[in-house]
Amino acid sequence: MFKKILIANRGEIALRIIRTCKEMGIRTVAVYSTADKDSLHVRFADEAVCIGKPQSSDSYLNIPHLMAAAEITNADAIHPGYGFLAENARFAEICGEHGIKFIGPTPDMIRRMGDKMTAKETMIAAGVPVIPGSEGLLESVEEAQQLAKEMGLPVILKATAGGGGKGMRVVWDIEEIANAYEMAKNEARAAFSNDGIYMEKFVEEPRHIEIQIAGDQYGKVCHLSERDCSIQRRHQKLVEESPSPFMTPELREKMGEAAIKAASAINYESVGTIEFLVDKHRNFYFMEMNTRIQVEHGVTEEVINFDLIKEQIKIAAGIPISGKNYTPQMHAIECRINAEDPHNDFRPSPGKITVLHTPGGHGVRVDSHIYAGYVIPPYYDSMVAKVIAVAQTREEAINTMERALSEFVIEGVKTTIPFHQQLMQDENFRKGNFTTKFTETFKLQ
Repeated sequence: MFKKILIANRGEIALRIIRTCKEMGIRTVAVYSTADKDSLHVRFADEAVCIGKPQSSDSYLNIPHLMAAAEITNADAIHPGYGFLAENARFAEICGEHGIKFIGPTPDMIRRMGDKMTAKETMIAAGVPVIPGSEGLLESVEEAQQLAKEMGLPVILKATAGGGGKGMRVVWDIEEIANAYEMAKNEARAAFSNDGIYMEKFVEEPRHIEIQIAGDQYGKVCHLSERDCSIQRRHQKLVEESPSPFMTPELREKMGEAAIKAASAINYESVGTIEFLVDKHRNFYFMEMNTRIQVEHGVTEEVINFDLIKEQIKIAAGIPISGKNYTPQMHAIECRINAEDPHNDFRPSPGKITVLHTPGGHGVRVDSHIYAGYVIPPYYDSMVAKVIAVAQTREEAINTMERALSEFVIEGVKTTIPFHQQLMQDENFRKGNFTTKFTETFKLQ
């Protein structure tokens, strides 16, 4: 087992990893930018190293600085968390070159799943259902127009190196193809330095349902059931839950088998997520694979009583997984609390937290790195907490979440707590009647 792990991340996920490492008897190294010197992950790690200025490019994305921190502290492994360099194949490669274990999949696995077109081709070969679309990258506007006519509208243009909704354009009219094509390419080039785009049939009224998987170095893969991530805003997840209210035992079995096929196709090792779009007829299609721990991993942990970070570390250390498939034993719902003003188009609201009271009690978990007096910096993601409510049934979990949100007090900055409170009371949400388009018509009072 590892003696010391450097956590190449910040905030709540860094703190989450530190907690599991402490329970496993592993020493930890926190890294931080000058803007994060007062963050809790710095306080609770065994050691801490400043790696640069506030901008991510000068700190959390600066590979030489991270490697220097690992070497001067004699860390024998690096955990990337999520975001930043978590799915950067070159970073994983450099860790290996320096004799430091990257806690995640191999560089080749990251590359094969990081390029959306390559991932899709891999899934087709493995027999995993995929959304109909172009066989490769689009070479011209004319090709895009012809393919759209053959497939039938609506279609969606996607960046092959994409993520987070960037480089994506839905097209409903053939006359819009040329403009959408150029906009998608320009946005992809700016966001990913790669303007390759492809086309897929646009699935209407979809659910976004992902399957948590784990694979070891010995060819064994299992799934740990599903999470429904359909409540989104501009392709960013706001609420996640397990089990999905749309799921049936038969669909869970089919999607679980498909997820294992997908991971087995690249001999995947580590924890990861296979993401699917599911239409209103319960047909499901591979969308992408995330080769890292997810923000919403705690939802799965709560419904199957399983520490995914611990499993990730054990896999990296060469310990075999059990290979057992899991199904939810409880119901869990997670609300992402962001420092944003939901009444002002979710505008970011960095600043000093003057008053803080976090909820507690039976069935409530809060993952957060904030405290009274903490200053939320403007340089990073605006998420400040994740509230997870757990109960025997979905209705009870929603009621627990309502109670927890009513206790959650954050003053000094605006947060999305009012949005979540209203969502929990929405009749359609409570009935499970929602798709990825739900927030487009949801009116905040």
